[in-house]
Amino acid sequence: MFVLLATAAWPHAVSFSSGSLTIAGVRAHYELRMPLYEISHVASPERTLLSHVRFAGAQLLNANCAAHPDSGFYVCEADYQFAAPVEAVGVECTLAAATVPNHVHLLRAEMDGKHDQALFDISFTHATLRFRPPTAAEIAVSESAAGAMRALGGAVQLLFLAALVLAARGRNQLVALAAMFLLGQAASALVAPHALWQPAPRFVEAAAALTVAYLAVEILLLPQAGARWAIAGVLGAFHGLYFRLFLQTTGYHAGYVLAGAAMAELPVIAVLALVSSRLPRVVQKVAACGLLGFGLVWFGLRLRG
Repeated sequence: MFVLLATAAWPHAVSFSSGSLTIAGVRAHYELRMPLYEISHVASPERTLLSHVRFAGAQLLNANCAAHPDSGFYVCEADYQFAAPVEAVGVECTLAAATVPNHVHLLRAEMDGKHDQALFDISFTHATLRFRPPTAAEIAVSESAAGAMRALGGAVQLLFLAALVLAARGRNQLVALAAMFLLGQAASALVAPHALWQPAPRFVEAAAALTVAYLAVEILLLPQAGARWAIAGVLGAFHGLYFRLFLQTTGYHAGYVLAGAAMAELPVIAVLALVSSRLPRVVQKVAACGLLGFGLVWFGLRLRG
């Protein structure tokens, strides 16, 4: 079952695109930039992509899409016209339906020197651009929510938390593992921008898959291994690279995003721990075998893709 799940999870765990909207009077220009590796999931991207981004009250005048191998992006540009000058623009973005379910699109907009932005995924497909600076409370809530959604946005994140729970030998060790995982995740996301080496999305995905497989190996072959808390910290650092890519793409505040991620991950760990405590030991071993298969299959897919 877990191997089939990994095969079905062929889409990339790190799936981002960005867009910029510039409005001048009744005219608007939109540019969509999507990594070329995402285009393999889109049928007829030259027609499909822009049909999944709609601006309320705007009429499409012309559009052009082309691949740019030098930059690694597929770029679509389009011009729109409104019936009258606007003060706010309603946006509907369903790119997650055209690409992969965990796809995230960041839209930045500018009009008369005023700026706004919106983040879209499979759960949040509508937004209104009001071209006013957001309040501090709005920034904290929206960016923390984005961190929470990203923390639980894919199978690999959830299954790693399940492996972390199975790897714990008792409540005290689970607390230590969870704490070190969160510390490693935060440290990696904060330190990576200052490092000379910047990880590619493909590496981050392959590393995330291996973290699941490694914990499964620890559970099955090294049940009494010591210093497992240190291993949790190192594996958390690999997951932090995913948040680093997200922060780099969105420009969000690391503190808000990481706090939101932690607030989402801790309740999930608690629920999984409650479920695991009620399972027979043999079932836990079978689950660990499934996690090992999942991690290895996903790692193989990422190397190929």
